[in-house]
Amino acid sequence: MPIISAAHEFNEDDLYVDLTRTLGIPLYLKCEGFNFSGSIKQKAALEMVEAAERSGLLGFDTILVESSSGNLGVALSVIAASKGLRFVCVTDARCNQATRQVMEALGAEVHVVTEPDQKGGLLGARLAHVRRLCASDPRYLWLNQYLSDDNWRAHHRLTAPHIAAQFPDIGVLFVATGTAGTLMGCARWFAKHRPKVRIVAVDSVGSVTFGGPAQTRYIPGIGSGVRPPLLDESLVDEVIMVPEADTMRACHRLVSHGLLFGGSTGTVLAGAERWLAERAPDDATIAVAIAPDLGERYLDTLYQPDWIHRHFGPTELRRPAAAPDALTARRNA
Repeated sequence: MPIISAAHEFNEDDLYVDLTRTLGIPLYLKCEGFNFSGSIKQKAALEMVEAAERSGLLGFDTILVESSSGNLGVALSVIAASKGLRFVCVTDARCNQATRQVMEALGAEVHVVTEPDQKGGLLGARLAHVRRLCASDPRYLWLNQYLSDDNWRAHHRLTAPHIAAQFPDIGVLFVATGTAGTLMGCARWFAKHRPKVRIVAVDSVGSVTFGGPAQTRYIPGIGSGVRPPLLDESLVDEVIMVPEADTMRACHRLVSHGLLFGGSTGTVLAGAERWLAERAPDDATIAVAIAPDLGERYLDTLYQPDWIHRHFGPTELRRPAAAPDALTARRNA
């Protein structure tokens, strides 16, 4: 058993759920939520903070600031508390109440943006708020997960090699896409070391990341209202777009088997299941999907019937029928 002296020193990196027996899906879920931050974002957060420490950017009066829909904000709150730093998270109204409460309990200051930017939506409004803070006081240090190479380097150094070590014969990797840090870190590593592995990005319908039209989205943690600057589509073999109703169904299917996961995990599962049904009917392909988060912070949204009815109307939370081919964007096929 590991013995740690600080919260950021622990991350369970070797836990997978075999969904073959659970849901009848030939897929391994890499569970990234078993750390004190509750999500994969702890890796990128720690990489960015420690890079700032090495470069001398952190002074005694530095105030870290970052835009986040939730998980990175919690991760930075944990690390800031662990290292004795101040942190301001700029989020928006989609951020779950439980997530805000966790950040505040950890000592972070949370600013909630309510009005979307005309061009960039809520993300654009959050970024504008961060820029105003930084312009108002030189003590603010914006780590900027959207531009930081340390975002993807964390997954190039840790996530991808761990997956390859566990599954030497992996054939396809499914990655949920937000800032594209996890996607790019894994895609770059596999392109260099295991180029035959197929990299499938999974995104939410309504996200503009891969050029689709912007639509209202209610589930935080995946997708974007602004194209991620870190994204290099040449490293991605295929893209699958998942409607949020399918995300909910996937989450409820998992929890019916005792597996309480978050929205990003539900989205990547829904996309992976569709891909496997269409591309690998013989179950011969070793498939892995990264499950970025757990579900406790979604109890008042994804797992709350009134919330679901309010945003999506009457919804049957069972296994969905096959999604239309139009919703699957095939790249380099």
